[in-house]
Amino acid sequence: MDFQANYPIYLQIAEDVKRRIVIGELKPGDKLPSNAELAIAYQVNPNTVQRIYRQLEAEGISYTKRGIGTFLAEDPAMPERLRQEIGEKLSAQFLKQMETYHFSKEEIIRLLETQAQKEGELC
Repeated sequence: MDFQANYPIYLQIAEDVKRRIVIGELKPGDKLPSNAELAIAYQVNPNTVQRIYRQLEAEGISYTKRGIGTFLAEDPAMPERLRQEIGEKLSAQFLKQMETYHFSKEEIIRLLETQAQKEGELC
């Protein structure tokens, strides 16, 4: 994973975990890798992994059973809820950026439709 310099690494990895939940690689109730395993997978310090897991717990995405491990919350609605939250966040960022260039709503829609046709169908 290539990390962005201006955004904390632990938040970037937490976002990647959420992405993996949304696309179905991780499912509610799954056991997450140990701190050491996740540190190796993302090539980060184990302290960074602790911050990732604290962040996910604070958001209600995971919980820890002392001595057993960290698990995703057993909420079947979580993947769709995360998908909606991420979609709203990304679209808000996009619209804010387009606003700085004074694009109208109609221009934005036209550009998106044109780009979608160039790219083919979206997932």
